Amino acid sequence: MPLARYRTVADQPPALGLIDGDRVLDVAAAGGPASLGESLRLPLSELRSRLDAARRAAGGGPPLSEVELAAPIDEQEVWAAGVTYVRSRDARMEESSQKDVYDLVYDAARPELFLKATPNRVSGPGEPVAIRGDSTWDVPEPELVLVLNSAGETVGYTIGNDVSSRSIEGANPLYLPQAKMYAQCAALGPWIGLAWEVANPRALSIRLTIRRDGADRFRGDTATDQIHRTFEDLVRYLWLHNEFPSGVFLMTGTGIIPPSEFTLEDGDEVEITIDGLGSLRNPVVRLGDA
Repeated sequence: MPLARYRTVADQPPALGLIDGDRVLDVAAAGGPASLGESLRLPLSELRSRLDAARRAAGGGPPLSEVELAAPIDEQEVWAAGVTYVRSRDARMEESSQKDVYDLVYDAARPELFLKATPNRVSGPGEPVAIRGDSTWDVPEPELVLVLNSAGETVGYTIGNDVSSRSIEGANPLYLPQAKMYAQCAALGPWIGLAWEVANPRALSIRLTIRRDGADRFRGDTATDQIHRTFEDLVRYLWLHNEFPSGVFLMTGTGIIPPSEFTLEDGDEVEITIDGLGSLRNPVVRLGDA
């Protein structure tokens, strides 16, 4: 029973819901946490207990087909891990003027971790993701995302799109923040698969489809068992000398990167599907010149 943020009326603040088949149950109305931030401040065992109680107490909710799903994030930062798949390492060596940087970090004890987005920069299902107006080579990066509470416990998993400028990062690795973090640079959704309902997060298929003018322009797939690092290792390093009072999202890296001759264009549609977590679809827009 996934956890989601949803609205039944346009422009109203999203409510926290549990998706029960084809209906959405209002968690707060049934005595559960009022927001995702409140949920992620609770210990995992307490959150599970409160969500189970809310599910039992909830009456009928609106049909899933009649609600608008919002990005499943409210107060949290989005962080990302880089070079966790062989394909990611090879692609970033291919684009970069300093190729050995990525080969070294792939095998290093310390993973590459960086701040990807703040909540206002994150798009939800159906909302546009952006490519920069000052970039010439742009790609989506489909990723499994860990949803972590304030204690670093994994509450669940969602789908992420880490949109990236390969031309800017490739010019100089120090340009990574500009290549990664800007308005509408990421998407999350459509909901959060709760940790106790996802049997094996290291055995999930990930599929990417990019459509242009109604036709498939690129398709690719990978699986989470190809990730070079353990999730526990990524979380441990993220928490070193850091704290996240309302939880945090951690993208775990991408294993699907289109060929070097491909770049996203205004009007494309990106669809990412992960087993058991649904599909995240977003149109692409190009940001204008500053």
